[in-house]
Amino acid sequence: MATVDKTAVTHSEPAQNGRPPRPPRPPRPNYRQIHQFPLPVNVHHVPPVIPHNPLSLISVALSYLTFLISPPCPQEVYTAYFDKATSSIHVTDEKAINALWQMGFFGKGNLSRSEPSWLARERKRRGLHDGKTSEEITRLRRTERRELKLERARMEKLAIEERLKAEAAAREAGASLLVDQATQSAADDTNNSPAAVAERFSLKKAKEARALELRQARELAAQTAAAEQNQPENLPNGKSVRFSPVVQKKEFVSTSPSSLQLPDSVVDAPEVYDFPNEEHLQLSNEEAFFLAYSLGALQVFDGPVKTGETQSQSPTTIPGLLKQFCHHSFQPARDGSASIQPDDPFMISYTVYHHFRSLGWVIRSGVKFGTDYLLYNRGPVFSHAEFAVVVIPSYIHPYWSETEERKNYTAEKQARSWWWLHCVNRVQAQVLKSLVLCYVEVPPPASSIDDIGAVFGQYKVREFLVKRWTPNRTRD
Repeated sequence: MATVDKTAVTHSEPAQNGRPPRPPRPPRPNYRQIHQFPLPVNVHHVPPVIPHNPLSLISVALSYLTFLISPPCPQEVYTAYFDKATSSIHVTDEKAINALWQMGFFGKGNLSRSEPSWLARERKRRGLHDGKTSEEITRLRRTERRELKLERARMEKLAIEERLKAEAAAREAGASLLVDQATQSAADDTNNSPAAVAERFSLKKAKEARALELRQARELAAQTAAAEQNQPENLPNGKSVRFSPVVQKKEFVSTSPSSLQLPDSVVDAPEVYDFPNEEHLQLSNEEAFFLAYSLGALQVFDGPVKTGETQSQSPTTIPGLLKQFCHHSFQPARDGSASIQPDDPFMISYTVYHHFRSLGWVIRSGVKFGTDYLLYNRGPVFSHAEFAVVVIPSYIHPYWSETEERKNYTAEKQARSWWWLHCVNRVQAQVLKSLVLCYVEVPPPASSIDDIGAVFGQYKVREFLVKRWTPNRTRD
């Protein structure tokens, strides 16, 4: 269960300067505590050694003794299975889903936009959850932002119309004196002019006005409902009946033969909603291989594994997992008997993924912005992505230029048009992200992939930051 940040303001502030009071802010989850671990691994912190401070050696020795006397819990290894239909990894255990998302933002919910929140939304739909889900909060924030922008545009339009009317009146007069008088009168009548109101207009004031209108509408609706409820209802025989807004008793006794009396056990039994969580976590092949190979926190099976049956099945080995991911990086999947090439899409994409994950970045898919990856400083719940990465293979090694056939092959793999680069860069500029071209130097084919560390150690990554040149901003 997510904890609530105590610093969130939960009470409405009093009205100041005649303004309506601010609506209470909903409590936010404490994301700093929920996502306090960057990776799903157990780390034993060792204090630093300071050469000129002998006491630091004592603290290091005590740390090692504590580790030997009471070692930490063993590394948790989560289970998943490979789905050939989607060429991705599925995690169905709820504990593993929460751990992989909270510690590193791995994967996405197959029934959600990003965070696996289908269960919370389903409980809200059935009336079992009173709070707001992350999707609802995002939807309300976007709706409010859109209404504020429309209100600001309306006020600006009114200001422009008033200004045009004043200029037209000044032109008809044909005298500079009248223009000066109109300007002076417009300056004196600042409080009543729509143009002046538009100049002083801000999003904060529009938000307060919108909240006041909504509160007045709710009060009017409540008064109307109360008046309709207290109004007597005329029956066909001329009698009038007034219904009380408060129910005095929960029991209803009727002597009519058509009435059906239920047993007390059925009436008093509470409704129980017990439904399974139909959502699972979907990992990309790069994320799964990083968890399995680099962290040792994931075991991948060939098919769905039920609870308690992991002993009867053996997980896929790391070299077998690498071959499987390389074959399924093509569409349609390549034959399993084919050999792994150094420029397979998975080899290049995982090299970039491992590179930025090792530097501490949180990496997510960038397909919605037309790129390969998005780089987050801490995670998607804290801030937007700062950089968008496009992966491009580079064939600098002399092996790729020995024959004419290899030259033509590499030229085709590296071909990118100027229009493509301009379109991608324009999209990133619109969403306030910096475009990073990541070139991966492809080595010659390796004879064996048993030593995976040596294979990936031959790749080199070079980053180039691309910025859109705007003439009116860089004129000087």
